[in-house]
Amino acid sequence: MQYGTVIPGRFLARPNRFIAHVETEAGVEVVHVKNTGRCRELLVPGATVYLERGTSSNRKTAYDLIAVEKGPLLINMDAQAPNKVFAEWAEAGGWLPDLKALRPEYRYGESRLDFCAETARGLHLVEVKGVTLEDQGAARFPDAPTERGVRHIRELQKAVEAGLDATLFFVVQFQNVNSVAPNDTTHPAFGQALREAAQSGVHVCAYSCAVTPDSLRIHRSVPVIL
Repeated sequence: MQYGTVIPGRFLARPNRFIAHVETEAGVEVVHVKNTGRCRELLVPGATVYLERGTSSNRKTAYDLIAVEKGPLLINMDAQAPNKVFAEWAEAGGWLPDLKALRPEYRYGESRLDFCAETARGLHLVEVKGVTLEDQGAARFPDAPTERGVRHIRELQKAVEAGLDATLFFVVQFQNVNSVAPNDTTHPAFGQALREAAQSGVHVCAYSCAVTPDSLRIHRSVPVIL
């Protein structure tokens, strides 16, 4: 996926989860943060961040914060990007060879899952999780407790038990990563639910991304450690 006009800046502060103060060449901007997660290890004072200029005239802020540098890593932290980049990649033939159609926002059980893939073998439900938490070359999810995430895993498990295919797909929003694992320290219930779902037949996979300040694309498969 490709962004529009992107400029660099220096992160100053995050008064709340929706906005940040960023110093740019034009002065200090109040920008929209496209990720409501904690991101405490990313948004630290002085960090280099990247902003996309908005196009709507009704916006309260001129820019969206979409990426941040963490040491040598460039991490995309746009929470809307994982679904977009997964859809682009899947529809281009990167995922299921017999994919006929990819339907977003699919209602199943008590949840609205990210996608339903129509294949020659039947329906294949998909929940996509974007990963931005990095720890010594490994990726962890989630960075904050997510009861919604646990509920979605349970729905995928029910789908498999009902005879459908289902996948939990981690999109790692940075490139140099060795593995992905549940963040049991932050939310042990998520890890437990994921392991139980995998044992029941839910596919669990992860892919890293090639990231530039103004683009994101699926790069390669990464091992998932359960």
